[in-house]
Amino acid sequence: MRLIETNNAVGHVLCQDITQIIKGVTKDAVFRKGHTVKAEDIPVLLSVGKENLYIWEKEVGMLHENEAAEILYDICKGENMRPSEIKEGKIELIATCDGVLKIDKEKMNQINALGEMMIASRHGNFPVKAGDLLAGTRVIPLVIEESKMNRAKEVSGEGSIFQIRQYVHKKVGIVTTGSEVFHGRIEDTFTPIIKEKLAEFDAEIIGHLISNDNHEMITQSILTLLEQGADMVICTGGMSVDPDDRTPLAIKNTGAKMIAYGAPVLPGAMFSLAYYKGNIPIVGLPGCVMYAKRTIFDLILPRIMTDERLRIGDFTTLGQGGLCLSCDVCIFPNCGFGKGI
Repeated sequence: MRLIETNNAVGHVLCQDITQIIKGVTKDAVFRKGHTVKAEDIPVLLSVGKENLYIWEKEVGMLHENEAAEILYDICKGENMRPSEIKEGKIELIATCDGVLKIDKEKMNQINALGEMMIASRHGNFPVKAGDLLAGTRVIPLVIEESKMNRAKEVSGEGSIFQIRQYVHKKVGIVTTGSEVFHGRIEDTFTPIIKEKLAEFDAEIIGHLISNDNHEMITQSILTLLEQGADMVICTGGMSVDPDDRTPLAIKNTGAKMIAYGAPVLPGAMFSLAYYKGNIPIVGLPGCVMYAKRTIFDLILPRIMTDERLRIGDFTTLGQGGLCLSCDVCIFPNCGFGKGI
């Protein structure tokens, strides 16, 4: 930092905000730190009483906050996102498509631990839309050691911290289970809920079958929909441990590999997910999805719709934040449900 006369400041970078105060009109920065002084700025600077200015001088091994901010942005950015205008060492990441935000939390934590720089984001594994703010990055001091930014690049390695997984088109089959529905004793009120949730995504319902509680009939219904080209099959009901709830057995008997049966989420503890032939999800939905506003299905469905291959660890880590408080006014996803550490 060096003090120079304002008349000699053209081309130099300000080290401080310059505030203009006009009583009853304005009290705000007319120039921000990091601004490069232009010839037309000189009269304005003099008019606010700045006959001398602190300017930044390039030093070997040091980076201006805006230079460093661009490095930090490059570390963070993935495909389908763009930067905001750089300002005072700060750049925001903005989504350019709909999808699910994925975050490498370990890398982000390591970079935040370096000091003098920060990354703050929304929660990962949740849907975002084009134009949504994803994260903000900032270099804290006006100048920072280049070596520190190099360490940040080393921590990041080849991959970016943020990604947006885009939704894919899926042909969906639905199997409604329950002898009471099969025999027409009660109305099927479950399937309309599933259709409503699927309507938020690029999903095409290619078939809907109703089965009684016979596990062999449920298995055959699933296989029929798979043979018809379903990319995903959703089974409703029959997920508890009662003797006549046979949906988990029926799913296993298709030859699908069960990834999770039961999850630390309420509502939705009896949820199940299996994969047929390694990549076709077969989902078992407990009855709570029919009557609860938000359940585990709302946490998992967006990820399935991006073709993310979920594993058991994706379920076991849902416990913290896995309790829906069933608020009188639901503000999901702007609440803690599904948002663990």
